[in-house]
Amino acid sequence: MPRRLLVSAATALVTALSLASPAQAQAEPLNYVALGDSYSAASGVLPPDPTAPLLCLRSARNYPHVIAAETGARLRDVTCGAAETRHFTTSQYPGVAPQVDALGADTDLVTMTIGGNDSGVFINAILACGLAGISTLGHGSPCADRYGSSFEDTVRSTTYPSLVTALAAVRARAPQAEVAILGYPWILPATGGCFERMPVARGDVPYLRSLQSTLNDAVRRAAEANGITYVDLSQASEGHDACQPLGVRWIEPVLQTTNPIVVHPNALGEAAMATETMRVLGLS
Repeated sequence: MPRRLLVSAATALVTALSLASPAQAQAEPLNYVALGDSYSAASGVLPPDPTAPLLCLRSARNYPHVIAAETGARLRDVTCGAAETRHFTTSQYPGVAPQVDALGADTDLVTMTIGGNDSGVFINAILACGLAGISTLGHGSPCADRYGSSFEDTVRSTTYPSLVTALAAVRARAPQAEVAILGYPWILPATGGCFERMPVARGDVPYLRSLQSTLNDAVRRAAEANGITYVDLSQASEGHDACQPLGVRWIEPVLQTTNPIVVHPNALGEAAMATETMRVLGLS
């Protein structure tokens, strides 16, 4: 090939590469940071994440890992079982940094579930209602009769402002990122229940369902206050509660369970949470 044509070809190649650079930039993997509690960590789902602190009970099949695998994102996973909103800015365990320390100006995507452990309100309600249900052999509404609105009052007065503060810290540390917080998938059906697997009195099933609805509403409102995307799982998780058979349920029951960490998502639930999150965020 004559020298003139070689020069022309080289010039054309440089021009093509220059024009292609925006597309190449878009093709770069997302810098993805996963925050949150045991619903984000998939505590109890095997196999465990070998990179996680032992006490965090993080699974290699949690929804952040699913999202990263589907999108090719570069994942930094700091999810940790039993995390509360305060552990976004303070250490949860010795040697475990505050979760927002994983964020930076170059973070592209953040996901989380958080709030369910604050004040022990949700786990305490499950335990209290379970004990109350056993005491009446599943009859009546002993938990609602005893505790009334106290659990929901705590969510509104304490959990909600803590969520607002925690999400503001996330936004401040990752100002350019797409940030999403997931609601908690339904643990119980709207009515009826399954006393043989979830020992909650029949009349307390709607009581606990209402508490979960109040918690998810607090998450939604806190997200809205901080300009963060809320991934509503209420419709997607309907009919996949802990009372459903294996292969249908997303949440494992207290009895007849397959996971050592009960009342938490199984692998199917984590995969479904990933799918809904990707749908809402428009990720492929």
